[in-house]
Amino acid sequence: MTDTLRPVETALPQAPDSPQKLKRSIGVVGGTLLTLSCVTPASTLFVVVPDLFGSLGTATALTIAIGSLLCIAVAFCYSELGTLIPSAGGEYAMVSTLAGRLAGWLVFVLSLLVVMIVPPVIAMGTADYLAPIVHLDPALAGAGVMLLATLAGLLDLRANAWITGVFLVLEVIAAAVVAVLGFAHSHRGAGSLVSMQVAGAHGRTDTVTAMLVVSGLAIALFVTQGFSTAVYLSEELEHPRRNVARTVLATLAISTVIILVPVVAITFGASDLSQLTGGDIGSMVTAWSDSAVGAFVSLCVALAIINAGIVMVIQNSRVLFASARDKAWPQPVNDVFSKLGRFGSPWVATLAVGVPGALLCFVNLDTLYGVTGVSVTGMYLLVAVAALLCRRGPHRHTSAWRMPLWPVLPVLLIVVLGYILTQQETGYLLWTGGITAVATLYWALYLRPRRDTRWLVSLPEDARD
Repeated sequence: MTDTLRPVETALPQAPDSPQKLKRSIGVVGGTLLTLSCVTPASTLFVVVPDLFGSLGTATALTIAIGSLLCIAVAFCYSELGTLIPSAGGEYAMVSTLAGRLAGWLVFVLSLLVVMIVPPVIAMGTADYLAPIVHLDPALAGAGVMLLATLAGLLDLRANAWITGVFLVLEVIAAAVVAVLGFAHSHRGAGSLVSMQVAGAHGRTDTVTAMLVVSGLAIALFVTQGFSTAVYLSEELEHPRRNVARTVLATLAISTVIILVPVVAITFGASDLSQLTGGDIGSMVTAWSDSAVGAFVSLCVALAIINAGIVMVIQNSRVLFASARDKAWPQPVNDVFSKLGRFGSPWVATLAVGVPGALLCFVNLDTLYGVTGVSVTGMYLLVAVAALLCRRGPHRHTSAWRMPLWPVLPVLLIVVLGYILTQQETGYLLWTGGITAVATLYWALYLRPRRDTRWLVSLPEDARD
């Protein structure tokens, strides 16, 4: 393939002013806590899953289960590529090195699209779950959460691992309460999980088609998407050749259980199909217990959203930092975004993603989930392509975790993800395609003509342990 980067061992000559390095300060436990917090199971359960209930009804759990199975293959790709190319650039560093600079640039744009828009929209959900305690304007509450997350993101990563770990415990408790209450108040059995029913207009029951399930897989993939955060933290994980894979796989397994079990319980516990399709989980919890329990769960979810904001700001800032270090922008911009603060965090990049995130809370983002689903699916597809190419040339002998069933899994993923993309709504495809087209123009007019001085993906010297 033409225009690929040089092998990892010689990716970039050492310049006299060698690039800034992130500090290795966390192990598997800290990395898993941070990564789980980015998956943010409780806020996913309470913010994203209700939309799936609205369109898929009793087929929601089945759709998430299928998406989780697909994510196992995706996680294998991330584990191998993340240990082969341990860079804070995450997907773009892996794909650039193995599949070419243009493919890596497009992955960067898709990942940046996902991580820049999702945090403020999730943050706006804080007001709904603080309602039992205090009534707040959703936009103002979301902006406050984003600013708080930005301040936390300026701290040392080890400190953030503990902060997010405490919040994570609370959101797991909330998910467990929902699961216990749902199972205790079951109105239907296991057969309902494959009954494929959703409440239609005028009280009728509609059948969920297989094509609708396939279309919903794009959002289902997004439900556990945060496990990929582990590769963004690979420069700050101790012994990345071992710990990146462990963190990716552990996070996917834990988050799937935390999300899927309560979804099954909610499907069983909803009093009727209309209540399930309505997706008001807070009201269900209150009906199953009392207002105090409902308020407790809502407070835990609000804290989970704050937790997600912190981790997403951390993730986003690492991506922006790495892109500047790898010279994706004009030099003055690269110099600013690659600065590190006293705590070892990329403080300018943190502010650059956190403050706009607060402003986005005042923007109407109705097409968020559709565009995000398309972006995540496209990003996973390009990662699968890179995984298919990862054992050629010098990479074949590089020390790395190796996935089972290669190359069958990457090929299968490419086919399935490509098909899922064809089933998405045209509007979402056009939005994502338009942004990708603009990014391609930037590549063609600015990056490619300066290929010797721009978009030079590098690895930290100590990444080859």
